[in-house]
Parts: sequence; C-alpha cells; structure tokens
Amino acid sequence: MSARRGSVTRDTLETRISVEVDLDGSGKSQLKTGIAFLEHMLDQVARHGLIDLTLRAEGDLHIDAHHTVEDIGISLGDALLQALGEKRGIVRYGHAYVPLDEALSRLVIDFSGRPGLEYHVEFPRARIGDFDVDLLHEFFQGFANAARATVHVDNLRGRNAHHIAETIFKAFGRALRMAVALDPRAPGSVPSTKGTL
Repeated sequence: MSARRGSVTRDTLETRISVEVDLDGSGKSQLKTGIAFLEHMLDQVARHGLIDLTLRAEGDLHIDAHHTVEDIGISLGDALLQALGEKRGIVRYGHAYVPLDEALSRLVIDFSGRPGLEYHVEFPRARIGDFDVDLLHEFFQGFANAARATVHVDNLRGRNAHHIAETIFKAFGRALRMAVALDPRAPGSVPSTKGTL
C-alpha cells in the first residue's frame, strides 16, 4: 500500500503554517501553534482519528487568533486532500456521535469534492479561557473549503462550553477515521457514480 501522507506549507503576510499528516498513523501529534486550547482540540482529532499530525503555526496573535485558526483549518484541509490523492478505495463518508458528560455532538463528513459547511453550535459563553469560540466556525469553514468536503457539525446538547467543543473535535476525529478508511469491499475504486471525486 502506498503511503497516504500529505505535507503542506502555507505562507501569508498573516501566518506561516506547516502541516504533515499520515492517514495510516497511530494517533500521534506534535503541535506548536501558540494557541493552547486549539492544540488540545487538534490532539483529540489525531488521537481519535488515528491520524499522525505534525503542525507548526506562527501567526499575528498580537492582533487576535482569527487568522491563525482559520489558516490552520485551511492547511489541515489541504494536507488531508493531498494525502487522499484520487480517493481510490476510501469509504468516503464518515460520521460520529460523541458524548462528554452532559454534552453530545454529531459530525458528518463527505469527501465529495464539493466544499460545504453546515455548522449548528451555540456556546453558553463567548470564550473558553482566552479562546474565542467563534473561531471554531472559521476553522471548520477553512477545512471544508480546502479539503473540498461537505461537513455537518451539530451540537445536540450541552451546558459546558469546553465539553461542547471537545465533543465536536472528538467526533471530527472519529468521522475522519471512518471516511478515510480503506474499504475492503471496494479496493481501488472511486466511491462515486461519476468515477471521480
């Protein structure tokens, strides 16, 4: 089996980001972004997605974290798309429900080639520590656009903002793990009636 890895570097006037992913990893992550809460969330994605993830980011955090979080989402999407190649043999669709105490979230992903985000999450407060929860939408929008994936994110219940965010990212990891898995019943085939994704 050929290596399913992606490696991208994104340099702008606002951020400098490098991402490496291995879809057939063991869930290891090496993260350095200057945004501790986002690193905690991305570690969940790697661990529950069994994706090895190395990510380094430098951004204009003296302004705020907006550009950095959005560009990390874009870069991660770019790297995953590269790792998937022609998407031959993958399951394509993935979904997960994840609870954490009172919180429950669902994430569904389709590596359809058509970027789209449906994001239905209401947080009970505006910040988790010093992290602006509005930026999670920007992360997923950037990811969906770059990965050319349809992503539905729904928080079904929850009172604790940290729990809500964590269930979303754990579900993201689990849904990714399912979607990028190789389908033993359809080896080498593109999972689309069009023959391309």
